[in-house]
Amino acid sequence: MTEDKKSVCKPTVFEELYKKHSKDVFNFMFYKTGSKANAEDLLQEAFVKLWKNCEKVAYEKAKSFLFTVSSNLFLNEKKHEKVVHKYIENQNKSSYKDNDTPENVLRQKEFQDKLNNAIASLSEKQREVFLMSRIDKKKYAEIAETLGISVKAVEKRMHNALVILRDKIGKI
Repeated sequence: MTEDKKSVCKPTVFEELYKKHSKDVFNFMFYKTGSKANAEDLLQEAFVKLWKNCEKVAYEKAKSFLFTVSSNLFLNEKKHEKVVHKYIENQNKSSYKDNDTPENVLRQKEFQDKLNNAIASLSEKQREVFLMSRIDKKKYAEIAETLGISVKAVEKRMHNALVILRDKIGKI
């Protein structure tokens, strides 16, 4: 084949790469995450990044690019989860010091559990946007740039997340 036919930017070549490598990348991510949904999301994000960088990636390097990108996406996700958990732990410790009556401690623990469960029930995309906004204090434009989506998409995900959280937690 000529070099032109091997351009990753050509839809037929990109589709060929997807058919050839998607199952392997999916399995790789499934083994790392233990979740089919997360593995599928990471697979899709890796191929989106390949498409966005198709001019920079040689056909022969596409497979390693996909594995590297998906692995990095996974590691970033884990690092973010670690930050969120550390934040929640710090919140729990500081709230105990401020309101140390057993009744307040119990109420706060129950609310924290309810909040954690409600956040966990959000879809991956809603949870990601919600936590980036509320925990990382990022603006919608920053979130959109980080995730490679429009600001409108961020707004919609955030709105849907807040509707679900209000429904599960209720008015405070």
